[in-house]
Amino acid sequence: MTFAAVVLTLYPEMFPGHLGHSLAGKALARGDWSLDTLQIRDFATDRHRTVDDTPAGGGAGMVLKPDVLARAIDAADAARPGLPRLLMSPRGRPLTQARVRDLAEGAGALIVCGRFEGVDQRVIDRRGLEEVSIGDYILSGGEPAALTLLDAVVRLLPGVMGNAASGVQESFEGGLLEHPHYTRPQLFEGEPIPEVLTSGNHGAIRAWQQAEALSLTRARRPDLLGEGRAPSAAGQPVTK
Repeated sequence: MTFAAVVLTLYPEMFPGHLGHSLAGKALARGDWSLDTLQIRDFATDRHRTVDDTPAGGGAGMVLKPDVLARAIDAADAARPGLPRLLMSPRGRPLTQARVRDLAEGAGALIVCGRFEGVDQRVIDRRGLEEVSIGDYILSGGEPAALTLLDAVVRLLPGVMGNAASGVQESFEGGLLEHPHYTRPQLFEGEPIPEVLTSGNHGAIRAWQQAEALSLTRARRPDLLGEGRAPSAAGQPVTK
C-alpha cells in the first residue's frame, strides 16, 4: 500500500520542496509514496477567485472562507476517500513521534495548509479537521509545517531508510531523547571516543546508551519523564 499525501494549499509550487531530494525524493520517484496538491483558489466561484474575507466581529487579518475550503476538501476526499484530515494550526495538539508513526502505518493524509489569520471554525468542525501543531511558534503559513510533518512520516515508510533500525533507535521512540553518537577518528581535538563504545561489549554499550539517553532527557526534556511542566500545546502555522 502506497502512502498518499494530499495537500490543500494556496501555494502548490512549494511542494514537494525538500521532500523531492535525498531518500524521500528517491522514494517518491519509486512510488513508495505519492504527493498530490490541490490549489484552494480553484474552488472559489467568483470571478476574482476570492478565498478569504474579513473576520466576523472585527480584528486584524483575513480568514479563509469555509465554503471555498469545504469544496476543496470534498474534492480531495472524493479522489482519496477516508484519509485522516489534518489542519496545520498553531493551536493544534503538538505533533509527536507516536502520532507520526500512526500516520506512517496508515493509507495517507489529507493536509490543509492554513493562511492569513486562520480558518473559519465551521469548516473545521463540519469537515472533521484534526488541528496539528509542530511547535510553539508562528509561521507565515501551513506549508512549511506540512512539509515537516510529511518529512517525519515519509522516513518511516517501508524501504525509505536504508537501515530500518534507524526508525526505532532515535529520539522519542522509546520515550527518551537519543544518546550521543561518535565515529572515527578515534581522537578528535584531544577528545577520544568513549572507551565503552569500542570495547566490543554489547551489553555494556546498551547500558551506556540507555544511561546517556536518560541523562540527556532529564536535563533537556524533563517533561518526557513526568518530572517537569509539559510544554504548552500551542503552535505554528497561521499567517499574519
